[in-house]
Amino acid sequence: MTKITAALRGMPALRFGAMALLGSAVLAASAQISLPMWPVPATLQSLAVLLLGALGGSRLGAASVGLYLAEGAMGLPVFAHGTAGIAVLAGPTAGYLLGFLPAAWVAGLAGSSWPRQALVLTAAHLLLFVPGVAWLAGFVGWERAVMAGFVLFLPGTVVKTALAVAVLRVTRRG
Repeated sequence: MTKITAALRGMPALRFGAMALLGSAVLAASAQISLPMWPVPATLQSLAVLLLGALGGSRLGAASVGLYLAEGAMGLPVFAHGTAGIAVLAGPTAGYLLGFLPAAWVAGLAGSSWPRQALVLTAAHLLLFVPGVAWLAGFVGWERAVMAGFVLFLPGTVVKTALAVAVLRVTRRG
């Protein structure tokens, strides 16, 4: 358990809410750093999701993602390219956005040993592709969804997961 996770465990509700709001803001900012790809843009969101869960714990990571999704559903321009609304949550990227919830939760189980961190963060990152590709297939078909919604993202997934593990290792040393 990290110092951050331990500090959050007994946190009053107001402080927890403020931390979740901060996490949702980090996630919203990461959505704006994007490579325009179709039908799913490549963003830094998955890196943010991994770090929110791994550094804050499962509860705070998932709460941050849930708040982010609620903000976007209410019309705040927090999704990639400043988009918002229910239409985004019903569009081609909806499965990935919803996949952030279990990914953040699983990332919160990263533990303190680097092999476990690497394994758990890799699993969390790959987990978000399951609902993402499944939902995307309804728009573009299975073969194209797997290629455009998973295979093309694998190099970035490897880099972002390694970066998340490195950040986690550095933050847990102190």
